[in-house]
Amino acid sequence: MKVILSTNNPAKRLEIDAIFSGSKISLISLADAGIIGEAMEDGQTLQNNALKKALFAWEPGRWTMSDDSGVFIDALDGKPGVDTADWHGQKEKTNDVDRVTQWILEQLQDIKDRSATFKTVVAIISPEGEQYFFTGEMRGKILKAMQGKSRLRVPYNTIFMPDGLNKVMAEMTIEEENKISHRGKAFTKARGFLESLQENM
Repeated sequence: MKVILSTNNPAKRLEIDAIFSGSKISLISLADAGIIGEAMEDGQTLQNNALKKALFAWEPGRWTMSDDSGVFIDALDGKPGVDTADWHGQKEKTNDVDRVTQWILEQLQDIKDRSATFKTVVAIISPEGEQYFFTGEMRGKILKAMQGKSRLRVPYNTIFMPDGLNKVMAEMTIEEENKISHRGKAFTKARGFLESLQENM
């Protein structure tokens, strides 16, 4: 089974490739599928945006898959949530991850309750146009200073510490992260769904 993964984010692609390692599902990049550009992420929910990205790569006869993720900070009434990737125009600056992370810390500098939840919704579209959704969540807190070394286009991974752990996401291997992260949980469900379909083909 070949599935087009509708993302241009290299860090996200590494995480998802690791989740599907060893499966009989082949993930195809947008570039390999001859698809230029990316979807407009202007939906009102994570599910809206995940679906928009999957639809961007879809046409009859293709399997496509994408996700949208966000961090929901309790003290900010769930913000930035669906706007995480472009919170106050930060998306255009995500190549300068440390600068973006510092900007985020400044927005939270007077906040005592730093608890937050990362959420992911994965959307899959079948060759016939059927839509399927899978979710994952991870609770934790936003630290007051950066730890570890950030990865390209992942500004929160040096300041988010999952509940029950003493290290941030940036200090974990991709395999460690995938076992507990919102994205890892959602894509693991997606892999199980696709593998169950293969068994029945």
